Amino acid sequence: MNSTSDLLKRITQTPGQCGGRPCIRGMRIRVSDILEMLAENVTATEILEDFPDLEPADIQACLLFAARRTEFSRLTA
Repeated sequence: MNSTSDLLKRITQTPGQCGGRPCIRGMRIRVSDILEMLAENVTATEILEDFPDLEPADIQACLLFAARRTEFSRLTA
């Protein structure tokens, strides 16, 4: 099992690569592409078959990255 910090290290952002968008391990596979495929009911198994350089932890990393980006401060009355 990968730790949270290990998973997040899989997400890279390099100026000039994919417009500086978050990618997986320096490859030209964008986090947003993986998330969109998952949203379109493409299974993790299918994604891994289509992208043989990916590992299951890469998909976990994309989900964790997205979850962290949606954290908002809680408002109290």
